[in-house]
Amino acid sequence: MTFPHSGRGPGSSAVSSRTNSRSENERPSSYDGIDNDRLSSRNNANDGDLRRRDEAEEALLEKDMIEHHVPEQSSQAGFGWASFWIVVNTLATIGIVFTNKAIFSDPSLKLAQLTFAAFHFFMTWLLLYTLSRPRFAYFVPRRTTIREVIPLSIAMSLNVILPNLSLAYSSITFYQVARILLTPTVATMDFFLYHTTLPRNAIVALVPACIGVGVVSYYDSLPTDDANVKTTSSLGVIFAFSGIFASSLYTVWIKSYQRKLQISSMQLLFNQAPVSAFLLLYVIPFVDTFPTWSQVPANRWLMIIMSGMFAALINLSQFFIIGQTGPVSSTVVGHLKTCLIVALGWIASGRSVGDKSIVGVFVAVGGIISYSVVMLRHTARVSK
Repeated sequence: MTFPHSGRGPGSSAVSSRTNSRSENERPSSYDGIDNDRLSSRNNANDGDLRRRDEAEEALLEKDMIEHHVPEQSSQAGFGWASFWIVVNTLATIGIVFTNKAIFSDPSLKLAQLTFAAFHFFMTWLLLYTLSRPRFAYFVPRRTTIREVIPLSIAMSLNVILPNLSLAYSSITFYQVARILLTPTVATMDFFLYHTTLPRNAIVALVPACIGVGVVSYYDSLPTDDANVKTTSSLGVIFAFSGIFASSLYTVWIKSYQRKLQISSMQLLFNQAPVSAFLLLYVIPFVDTFPTWSQVPANRWLMIIMSGMFAALINLSQFFIIGQTGPVSSTVVGHLKTCLIVALGWIASGRSVGDKSIVGVFVAVGGIISYSVVMLRHTARVSK
């Protein structure tokens, strides 16, 4: 759903290659606003071998930037562009969550998830194709074999489909809060697969984040007599946790594939997006239940188009943001999006301020913000 990249936006230069290497190991597929926390658990790990490999990747990315260097603008103009793309990214992220929720509230469209994902993959590929053209030349396409990216393409599909199913059967508040578990899940996978470790204070901060998600999961899934209150079904909980596992695996694999294939995240995504869409075409006839397309209301078609446009705007804005903001700014923006989506989702759910699940929301969000603060301080100490 949801897709961050190694961008070269206005005002970016070779000095941003270090920021890019931190941020480009995943894409905004779930559009959940906490991507930067997932990145922290990989790139801030105190593992010497990983740092050496990251340096090699930085050299590759810096070479790509030098080949397609965009002249620097003034710092004031750069700040203005960064602020503009941050606003675009925030509004598009919020927009796609609520638009997709409205689309999936239609019973005739709720069961066409694979078709919807294939549409988003096509929009992603179309955007990347445009950005790679000589007129823009934000990155140079590098071809890989289909066999090389098939496993990652399957993970990419699950990374989109399962969270979307969670959104279809859950409240927006639960959907967004549950995505916080991506950070501890990625950290756990990193530990077992790559033996990377986190600072003790960071691990401690993740404990209340996990507890808070558990509290929200329990209270948000309880039945209610008030028809105006939107709750989460058991299917929503199952899809949410399945989606978290799939998204975490996808996050971990992206960095591995970048090193293995020696390509940037934009180049990798350009290869895997069409493969993901093509693979889904084989499954769609057996899984999706299609509506009678002629009976789909015009406003639903408009929402579907808007969803694709929001997806393109998220990818495009993230493309520029990475090259113009540091890790602190990116982290703050990520948490801002999380808080806004949770708050707006709470209002839309019809729940009262006194609802018990609000305690879990504050504990979970507070825990993940604390984790980010710890990791940013740890990074600052290590870089000295």
